[in-house]
Amino acid sequence: MRCPYCGNDDTQVKDSRPTEDSNAIRRRRICPSCGGRFTTFERVQLRELTVIKKSGRRVPFDRDKLARSVNTALRKRDVEPERVERMISGVVRQLESLGDTEVTSDQIGEIVMEGLKNLDAVAFVRFASVYKNFSAADDFRSFLTELGDDQRAAQSDGDD
Repeated sequence: MRCPYCGNDDTQVKDSRPTEDSNAIRRRRICPSCGGRFTTFERVQLRELTVIKKSGRRVPFDRDKLARSVNTALRKRDVEPERVERMISGVVRQLESLGDTEVTSDQIGEIVMEGLKNLDAVAFVRFASVYKNFSAADDFRSFLTELGDDQRAAQSDGDD
């Protein structure tokens, strides 16, 4: 693993342990060249995914980019980091289990929205506003009205 401080290719692992959800290994590393210390995470990756953007461009799937967008939606929300990490890992597992190596940005957006809907309602609306490209306050109003209609319909289906 390359040292992020000096670029040395020969770093040493000082400590390894599973993360709280046991979906990754956390490794504390030290660089013998500069003495820098840093942490890496090792996760299982079932397959290499390629994202097909709306423009048609193909880019490698980036878990960190997904995490950044989820964390942006959750900014200043009181949600436990472990729950966020479980949600992100669940999204990645769903994408990997679709059976194809190519996924569309729309598929990713829908799966993330479903995860956020169950995690935090405000973050769900924030993410939706970017994903669905809201441009006016009426877009929020329409979305929230539709969301309320969907929830009322789901409740009445459960009352039968």
